[in-house]
Amino acid sequence: MGSRRARELLSPFHLVMAFLGGLVLLFILAPLGTMFLRTGTGELAKTLSEPAVRESILFTIVTAMGSVLLFALFALPLAWLIARRDFRGKALVTAIIDLPIVIPHSAAGIALLTILARDSFMGKAADAAGFHFVGHRAGIMMAMAFVSLPHLMHSAILGFASVPERLEKAALNLGASPLRVFLTISLPLAWRHILTGFVMMWARGMSEFGAVIFIAYHPMVTPVMIFERFGAYGLRYARPVAVLFVSIALVFFIVIRILGGRRVTDVDHR
Repeated sequence: MGSRRARELLSPFHLVMAFLGGLVLLFILAPLGTMFLRTGTGELAKTLSEPAVRESILFTIVTAMGSVLLFALFALPLAWLIARRDFRGKALVTAIIDLPIVIPHSAAGIALLTILARDSFMGKAADAAGFHFVGHRAGIMMAMAFVSLPHLMHSAILGFASVPERLEKAALNLGASPLRVFLTISLPLAWRHILTGFVMMWARGMSEFGAVIFIAYHPMVTPVMIFERFGAYGLRYARPVAVLFVSIALVFFIVIRILGGRRVTDVDHR
């Protein structure tokens, strides 16, 4: 069996497929690897010592995570409804969810600015509350969420759809409330997909530039800082910030996935 498996893997078809797949991996890794290799440790240390860089990276990470946690309160119930219920206009709703993926993010920024500007309804409501979306963390969170929500939505829909509906119905028949069924059965069993959606939404929001820059140049998220430094000083000055940002984002990404994997394992054992 083992020799047959080895012969299959070494067949011309498998070798061609592996070669083509390797080109895709090389296409992804080559730019990142080159960027890292061409950035010296001295440059990284000097860049990391700048308070503005550290503050921008921390601000970007926290703001992106805040947008995920806030909008998950609205996204998860909608994802459950789409996964569990057939209703008129369902195809239209799912198409609307995909809109941020289709439209250019600069256009998304303009659309958001239209409803968040100070003379708009939401802008006036924010002004009455004592702040403005434009140039504020709240506006940046809106921009991040707008372009990244589809990642959470699609993953959560897939997760809720994978939960056996008979378990939810059995709990309801035993007297559990719909809210309790959602919190104790639907969410835990769909947790793996939801966590993936959280991570992808967070990562996508954290890397957003096109929509954010229309809402707030300051406070400066790291993608905007990288763009500003490249425009003002060139590649050599912008590259260390990019390397630091990518490195820190990868560390957070890996840690969250590891912790999420442990959480899923604990739930499965129960």
